[in-house]
Amino acid sequence: MGVVIKLIMEKSMQNVLIINGHQHYDGFAEGRLNQTLTDRASAQLRNLGYEVRTTLIESGYDIDQEIDKHEWADVVFIQTPTYWMSVPYLFKKYIDEVYTTALTKGRLAAHDGRIIDDPSKKYGTGGLLGGKKYLVSSTWNAPQEAFADPDQFFDGQDVDAVFMWLHKNFQFFGMEALPSFTCYDVLKNPQIDNDLRRFEQHLNQAFAPR
Repeated sequence: MGVVIKLIMEKSMQNVLIINGHQHYDGFAEGRLNQTLTDRASAQLRNLGYEVRTTLIESGYDIDQEIDKHEWADVVFIQTPTYWMSVPYLFKKYIDEVYTTALTKGRLAAHDGRIIDDPSKKYGTGGLLGGKKYLVSSTWNAPQEAFADPDQFFDGQDVDAVFMWLHKNFQFFGMEALPSFTCYDVLKNPQIDNDLRRFEQHLNQAFAPR
């Protein structure tokens, strides 16, 4: 029995899709940090024994190939900057195009989960990716204190609460969250070396060595 459990664990979470959602703006958002985090994650996960595929949304994409990647992946890793409390326009466009197409084709989710007898219940339970995981890694201009302090801007809500809509997209497909990662204050008070150390530690904890 122990051997069987070990084999099952070794086969879990083998494939990782990393999506870099950055959108370039001259002189303001060059994308270096998000690309660095994408590259670091790709190299570190490969060293841990995972097969990794990447999508740089700004470089363009094929919708059906992106759906294929989601079906292939055991973990979808989102790396994104935060623009106006959300993801960049091009990333939101990707979500709308790829996920809507997938739903219309009965891929990633068969339907929205509701039953004919009572269409008010079970919305969001038609996902086809049960057992798969996702991880949201984001960069923010906002300092950590803006989240932690209930008297500051985010009223004590954390990053996951602000990104609730993004989490719900993946939960719609039946996926489960791995712990999120956040780089704070990256424009006015960057601590990049420390962020990269934290990032490496976070990945080692979230992705058990192969």
